Amino acid sequence: MNPLYRRIAGLDVHRMLYVLTVLIELDDGTLEKHQRSFGGFKRDRRALVAWLLELGVGLVVMESTGIYWKSIYAALEQAGIPAHVVNARHARNVPGRKTDISDSEWLAQLGRFGLVRPSFIPPQDLRELRLVARYREKLAQILAGEKNRLHKILDDAGIKLGAVVADIGGVSAQAMIEGLIAGMPVEELPDLAKGVLRNKREILEQALDGELSPRHRFVLQHVQSHIRALETELKDLDHYLIDAMAPYADYWHLLQTLPGLDQIAAALILVEIGTDLGGFLDAAHFASWAGLCPGNHESAGKRKSGKTCKGNHAIRYLLCEAANAARRTNSALKSKYQSLVGRKGHKKAIIAVAHQMIRIIFVLFTRRVPYRDSGIDYQALVVAKNAPRWIQALKKYGFWPTPNPVPAPAQ
Repeated sequence: MNPLYRRIAGLDVHRMLYVLTVLIELDDGTLEKHQRSFGGFKRDRRALVAWLLELGVGLVVMESTGIYWKSIYAALEQAGIPAHVVNARHARNVPGRKTDISDSEWLAQLGRFGLVRPSFIPPQDLRELRLVARYREKLAQILAGEKNRLHKILDDAGIKLGAVVADIGGVSAQAMIEGLIAGMPVEELPDLAKGVLRNKREILEQALDGELSPRHRFVLQHVQSHIRALETELKDLDHYLIDAMAPYADYWHLLQTLPGLDQIAAALILVEIGTDLGGFLDAAHFASWAGLCPGNHESAGKRKSGKTCKGNHAIRYLLCEAANAARRTNSALKSKYQSLVGRKGHKKAIIAVAHQMIRIIFVLFTRRVPYRDSGIDYQALVVAKNAPRWIQALKKYGFWPTPNPVPAPAQ
């Protein structure tokens, strides 16, 4: 094989240690090897970058080891040194010969002949926004857990409010829970309900009649305070993410044309995938990166397993959430779900819908066109939205209910 790079470095990354092997091909064809180790502090990273610049290295190859690669990748990017972060499964060395030095040298050899593919790394702005987006997802999961705990505490006290109201986090349910914490009589609590819940006074009174002890009230008060604090933080993060979408507004709006995606979901997905999908060969490769396509495990002509492979856990989670929302819309994605759920079950059907969605996203971004669903009558939606305004204009200018003929212009 002919080498693709004459000056290349392999970098074995650890938390507080960077081990490098630099391979330099000389004019006579011989290979010169340089090996050094550096610490994990900022000054050590600066020394590492300076050494690579001194040797004229054209590419650095490293494994995606946890999150430890991110700081050194940023330092190399700032210095203008190209770096490839490769999948550790694709760069395994011969068993029994594993040392830090040998790992770095093996990475350099693989990269020198182009035997490993670089992983998708978004630009710095999106990498930093990932911190915000993933923190937001973690808070949303904690909030869901706290609401489930609220259900359990009420059920533990014999209060069946969650079985009567559709959403225990709604305005009416929260007002009644605050009344329970404050010690209001059970007979007065249904008066706090709003809207159609006022018609369920009798069943609400029965559902709220339980044995709420002082300890129940103590825990309920803290859970309620935590829920309110989490909701406030989520609102702040949502505003921050929406403001951060200004440079990517075109792609952000394209994502929102997909069923099941609102502003926040579209922002979270855009942060994960970026705007340039040129690093993926096609839609199938893009779906494989997200871990949403069937796996291949065939031997002797027998297909043994088709389970999905590991991929970007964040985008997989977001698209499965979007697929759950899309199956409730009047779209082709709903038809896709309904055609599979009877045979495959809910979970596999959701994965299939998410797989279709990520392939659609690839087409939207590469062609820069909005999504047009075959199951949606867009003309009817436009008419339903604008008909009241059109009718008012027709009435104003005398075309409704009996239209007046418009005089022809004078010749």
